[in-house]
Amino acid sequence: MIAGPAGPIPSRRHRLTSHPVEHISERLAQIPGVVAVTLGGSRARDEARPDSDWDFGLYYRGTILAADIEALGWPGEVSEPRAWGPVVNGGAWLTIEGEHVDLCYRDLDEVMHAVGDAEDGRWTLEPLATYVAGIPTYVLAGELALCRVLVGELPRPSFPDALALAAPPVWRQQGFISLYTAAAHAERGDVTAAVANMARAIITEAQALLAERHQWVLNEKSIVERAGLGGAHEVFVDPGGTPEELGVSIGIVSIMKTDRPDIR
Repeated sequence: MIAGPAGPIPSRRHRLTSHPVEHISERLAQIPGVVAVTLGGSRARDEARPDSDWDFGLYYRGTILAADIEALGWPGEVSEPRAWGPVVNGGAWLTIEGEHVDLCYRDLDEVMHAVGDAEDGRWTLEPLATYVAGIPTYVLAGELALCRVLVGELPRPSFPDALALAAPPVWRQQGFISLYTAAAHAERGDVTAAVANMARAIITEAQALLAERHQWVLNEKSIVERAGLGGAHEVFVDPGGTPEELGVSIGIVSIMKTDRPDIR
């Protein structure tokens, strides 16, 4: 077992079932520094489409070298650790047995630090190109909670009460700033910037709602629907092209943020 913030935490372990890539977890576990291998994403939730990627987490201590992954001989792109930035660290995009396989590096010491922070309600928001509203550092704890552990031992943290209290106000402050900025762009008739900031306002509200419900969010896929804010899509189908029309759309988004449905 690995000690969590409050001591040893039980782990769970799963194996892939009858698939051409199921053998790779053992090979990945042989990479120097790797102490655990996980499966994430839709494959871990048994919700994958036939063309879904395979997302493997490589939890390591010390360091992990791109050269050791390249030496496995699979075609694709491999990064050095931390090349992708904070939280996401680095990884690889590979093709294995005809399947698209993503490897995600996770420094276990950093992950456990993020888990401890989350337990105390501490976290930060980092910019990331694939996230509209940014990626919260507590995603690292959420990955542990939702993944399948294929090799090794890892904790499975629950969503902390302290985080459920601390995260929503920060997300809502971000949403307020985005709506304020959207209004400023709308006054100038800048449709693109206004709509972009409206979208960010809705996503931050979705993050706030789901945090209040103690639900881990790993990415922004379908986050608006998960939070019960799917009605916002109608606004973005036709947000308007004049300052007046954009103002109406911003007003609707603002109402959705303040008169949000209670579906906990």
